[in-house]
Amino acid sequence: MSQPATSIDPAQLAVDAANAPPGVMDIFHNSIFIFVIAFVVTLCATPLMRRIALSAGIVDAPDEARKAHRVPVAYLGGIAVFLGIFAAIITSYFGDMLPDWLYVPFDVYLYMPSDRMPPVGQSEPSIFVPISILLGMAVITLVGFLDDVVGLDPRLKIAGQLMAAAAMALQDVGTKVASGIMKPIGEMVGNEGLTWIMDLPLLGATEFDLIYWVGTGIIAVFVIGSCNAANLIDGLDGLLSGVTAIAVGAMLVIALFMANSLDGPLDNARIVMCLAVMGACLGFLCHNFNPATIFLGDCGSLLLGFMTIAIVLTLGDTGKTHFVVAGLVIWSIPIIDTVLAIVRRKLAGLPMSAPDAHHLHHMLKRSLGVKGAVFSLYAIGVAFGIVGIWMTFGRTRVVLTVALVLLSFIGITAVKIARKQQLEQQAIDKTAQRALKPVEPAKKAEATQP
Repeated sequence: MSQPATSIDPAQLAVDAANAPPGVMDIFHNSIFIFVIAFVVTLCATPLMRRIALSAGIVDAPDEARKAHRVPVAYLGGIAVFLGIFAAIITSYFGDMLPDWLYVPFDVYLYMPSDRMPPVGQSEPSIFVPISILLGMAVITLVGFLDDVVGLDPRLKIAGQLMAAAAMALQDVGTKVASGIMKPIGEMVGNEGLTWIMDLPLLGATEFDLIYWVGTGIIAVFVIGSCNAANLIDGLDGLLSGVTAIAVGAMLVIALFMANSLDGPLDNARIVMCLAVMGACLGFLCHNFNPATIFLGDCGSLLLGFMTIAIVLTLGDTGKTHFVVAGLVIWSIPIIDTVLAIVRRKLAGLPMSAPDAHHLHHMLKRSLGVKGAVFSLYAIGVAFGIVGIWMTFGRTRVVLTVALVLLSFIGITAVKIARKQQLEQQAIDKTAQRALKPVEPAKKAEATQP
C-alpha cells in the first residue's frame, strides 16, 4: 500500500534556508577582507620599519658559523607584522559598520539552537577576538622590541611571556583546554566538574576549579614553549614567516569547519586570528624571502609564536582537547627543533640559551642551500598541516593514539640525532687510543720473525 506523498511548504523551506548557518566557503568569503587588511598593512609598513631600523643601527650582523647573510640586515620586521595583525583584528571589531560585500562577522549565536545556548550569565556571546589576545600581543611585542634594541635578560623575556599568558587566563582563553581529558577523571571520582568549595582564611567559602588551574598552567607552558620555539627556527630568510603562514592556514581550515558546525563563541575569533596572522606573514614574506632585506627579530618571532599558540588554545575552547593536539601536530616543526635543541644541549652540558649551528634548518642548509632548506621545511609543514586537519575528523582516541606515535618518533629521533656527534667522537677517541696503545713484547717478537 503506497504512502501518501508528504506536502512540501515552499515558504517553510525559505525560512529554514534563511535561518541556516552559512557554509564553510561562505564564511571564508565573508571574512577574506581581514586577510587583505593584514597583508596590505604589513606589506606597506615593512619598508618603513626597515628604514627606521637602518637609521637607528638596529641590525643583525653577519656570523659565518650560524647565519646565511653576509651584510648587516635590518631588524624590526616584527613591528610591521604586529601592525598588520592589530589592524586586521581592530577592523573585525567594526564589521557591522562595513558594507556586506567587504566583511560579514560570523556570529554563532544567530544560528545556534536554543537547547545548545549556554545559561544566561555563564558565557557572554562574542564574535570578537578577546581583548586579552590583544593585550598579550602588545606585551610580547614590547618585550621582543626591547630585546632587539637594548638586549634583555632571558628571565625578563620569560616574565613578559608569563604576563601574556596570564592575560589570556584572565579572560578564560585556553583554560578549558584540559577539560576533554580531565572530565572523564572527574566522572571516575564522582566529581565531573572537578570543583570543590574550600573555606579559606580571609576569603571564606571559595570555589576551587581544578580544570581551570590546570588549564592556566598549560597556557603558561604553551606560551613560553611556542614563543621560544618560534625564536629558535627563525634562522633562515623567510623560514619562520612561511612556516607560520602554512601552519595557520591549516588551522584556518579547522576553524572554518568548527564555525560551520556551531562550535562556540570563539568561532569568529579563531577565523579572524588565522586570517590576520596569515595575511601579515605573507605580507612580510615578500620582503623577508631570500635574499631578505629585513628580519623579524625577537619582536616578530616571539609574536608569531604567541599568536600561533593562542589559535591552538582556542581550538579547545569547548573542551575539544584532541583539536588542541591536532593544532600542536600542525605546529610540529618548531616543536621538533626545540626538542632536538634541548636534548642536544643537555647531553653536551651546555645551557639552554647557548647558540649552536645544529638546528634543522642549519643541517638542511649545509646540504641544500638556503632556498632548498626553506622549501624543504615548507613541504614538511604542509605535510604536518594535512595530518593535523585529518586528525580533527577522527575520534578522540584515534587522535591521541596518532599523536602518541608521532611524539614517540620525534622524541627518539631527537635523542638519536643529539647523541650522534657524541657517539662519533667516542668512536674517534677509541680508534686513536688503539693506535697509540703499545704492542706487547710477545706479539712484537712474532711480528719480527721471518
